[in-house]
Amino acid sequence: MACILHIETSTNACSVAVSEDGQCIFEQEAHGEKGAGAEQLGTMVDEALSFTDNHAIPFDAVSVSCGPGSYTGLRIGVSMAKGLCYGRDLKLIAVPTLELLCVPVLLKEKVKVAGEAEAVALPDDALLCPMLDARRMEVYAALYERSLKAVRPVGADIVTADTYRPWLDERPVYFFGNGAKKCMEVIDHPNAHFIDGIEPLAKWMQPIAEKRFLNGQYEDVAYFVPFYLKDFVAIKPKKLL
Repeated sequence: MACILHIETSTNACSVAVSEDGQCIFEQEAHGEKGAGAEQLGTMVDEALSFTDNHAIPFDAVSVSCGPGSYTGLRIGVSMAKGLCYGRDLKLIAVPTLELLCVPVLLKEKVKVAGEAEAVALPDDALLCPMLDARRMEVYAALYERSLKAVRPVGADIVTADTYRPWLDERPVYFFGNGAKKCMEVIDHPNAHFIDGIEPLAKWMQPIAEKRFLNGQYEDVAYFVPFYLKDFVAIKPKKLL
């Protein structure tokens, strides 16, 4: 097991957490408009470092949400993570934001679906579609099985009634994230379900980050960049059908 500092700044919710031996032992979050929450990142990181230093807990790695998401937020988060890795000689772990969004959904035994009176259990064949808001009817989205195996990789989509129809025609799809709300009236299909209140927060990064730590999936601190500066920058919003 490892002690990992987690940093998440991809949306208006900026958060920091520390996990040790698979448990979250410290967490803080701040909310602001258009990445303003990230202004408090330095203070939250300092408090996390003070907490671990006071308890004589050595860090093994830093994990950071790598996007997609806010250009400014991701830049601030990745810069902070790289600085900590250089300063404390730590490993750097990248956590894809859309995978991170799936974690709280998967950890709940039941989820509250819009329009349903009671929380329901996810079917075994359910697909998860995390969505991050872009602009107008554009979202960054991906489709995952419950094992987090990607059925369709991250893409920038212009959402219409037919964008996700090939998958909706086959099995139930659960949409969530800050891009899902604006799609509710557009995606009208009996297999479409919407989950409210799901945010990418640092406290949910532990399962993905720890798995990557154990598998030795580290990033090169000198050359690592978030999605918007790498392959994701080449993705243009498009209609899938």
